Amino acid sequence: MSPAKEAAAEQAPILTLDGISKSFDLGKGKTLEAITGVSFGVSRNEICVILGPSGCGKSTVLRMMAGLETPTSGDLMLEGRHIDGPGRDRGMVFQAYTSFDWMSVRRNVEFGMKINGVPASERRDRADHYIRLVGLTKFADAYPTQLSGGMRQRVAIARTLANGPELLLMDEPFGALDAETRWHMQELLVEIAESTRTTIVMVTHDIEEAIFLADKIVFMSRHPGRVKCEIVPEFKNGKRITEKEKVIDLDGYSEIERQIMRLMREEGAKD
Repeated sequence: MSPAKEAAAEQAPILTLDGISKSFDLGKGKTLEAITGVSFGVSRNEICVILGPSGCGKSTVLRMMAGLETPTSGDLMLEGRHIDGPGRDRGMVFQAYTSFDWMSVRRNVEFGMKINGVPASERRDRADHYIRLVGLTKFADAYPTQLSGGMRQRVAIARTLANGPELLLMDEPFGALDAETRWHMQELLVEIAESTRTTIVMVTHDIEEAIFLADKIVFMSRHPGRVKCEIVPEFKNGKRITEKEKVIDLDGYSEIERQIMRLMREEGAKD
């Protein structure tokens, strides 16, 4: 394939949402419309961050990507395949810690591979690779209860990546962490995205986190959620920077932060 064709393939969406809507049955003939007409695409190797006011349906969109919720209408496709349930091609990291306390870090990371029938020697090699990637080699034989919150989230990320997903989905994964641990984890995620070339979709309510991490921000309106706009942080010049303070110091950072804050105020002011 020529360099031009490779570049075009890299930019083409591998994940597409086309007119996705979701309503929940409240009983007695009443329904709640959570999101309506959501459409956007995510390119290969992109970090796409979904941002918006509380209750706009960010997590609902992510859960539909994971196949944990079914759209009322519209279509989701990954690499040309309809998403109609959970699958090995997607991995999800939640805000809550999901490690098994009775298993060591290594056994936690191996767990999904074991279920999927990966041979023991290959499981161990892959587990050790991803444990090293998230900086937990010294803790491979420790148990989750012996780890900090940030380290437990590293275990969850390693376990998910070890299963080889095409798409990594993250639902406010650093929301429960203290400020210092959070920005260390954000920097780690950028390093992981660069080294693994994994496509990532992440939900957050944190404006600073979104700007630092995102190649593209999908901003959603308040309930019922719809895509209000897509924002590309052009001030990064297409580069990912692993040191957060360097991003904050760049010309253009403050402008995009003010833009997003105005969007948040606009949505918050609506009846």
